[in-house]
Amino acid sequence: MNTEYYKEYSFNLNRDMEFKVYGHSGKPVLVFPSQDGRFFDFENNGMVDCVKSYIDEGRIQLFCCDSNDQNSWSSKSWDHRARIESHEAYTRYIINELCPRIFAISERCNNGYRFPGILTTGCSMGATHALNFLLRFPDIFSGCIALSGAYDARLFFPDYMDDLVYQNSPIDYIEGMPNDHPYVDLYRNRNIIICVGQGAWEHPMQEDASRMKELFQYKKIPAWVDFWGSDVAHDWPWWKQQLPYFMNYVC
Repeated sequence: MNTEYYKEYSFNLNRDMEFKVYGHSGKPVLVFPSQDGRFFDFENNGMVDCVKSYIDEGRIQLFCCDSNDQNSWSSKSWDHRARIESHEAYTRYIINELCPRIFAISERCNNGYRFPGILTTGCSMGATHALNFLLRFPDIFSGCIALSGAYDARLFFPDYMDDLVYQNSPIDYIEGMPNDHPYVDLYRNRNIIICVGQGAWEHPMQEDASRMKELFQYKKIPAWVDFWGSDVAHDWPWWKQQLPYFMNYVC
């Protein structure tokens, strides 16, 4: 399997950020790590191997990035505005620094062909980011496979809400989005997949997925929200089954 490692300075985060690319060609897939994770976690937990056939066949190219959760969503600071502003700095890093690099690398690897968008994916907190980035920037991202994510920012900001927290809380901003908003039509043409188990440690992710399903149905957005069985836990062995299953539908 072809791999490439990058370590580049982020002007938005004022530090080096790392990412690793797996594959020689195919649809670009941006992988967000689980909470507080690093770019190598997806590989170390067997997630790269579980989609190895897609990578080797040139159907997908994985771009595994670093997180900034420890300074934002996971931070125990009482300065909640600073926490969410730190996430916005990460957002600018992803959109203005990393995504252009992904498009450039992908175009080079695909003989000059530029895919119209990047697919996002991730597990747990990675799924939270995968869905949120797609919904906030549907002009950049073509779809998502979000596995066991939380989509209500109150889980991380239980007693605080401002404009930035709101715009990073899919349950809130999709509910508040007018039906004639131009993003709604874009969503209808994106591959939105949300999956959650009904077993151990899948609360409140299960409830969040149910609410997202209701909101998507109300706005006539054809998202696939899939609930797996009561034996399906919030853990890597299940995500390793889910990712290749859903990848087959979008790549």
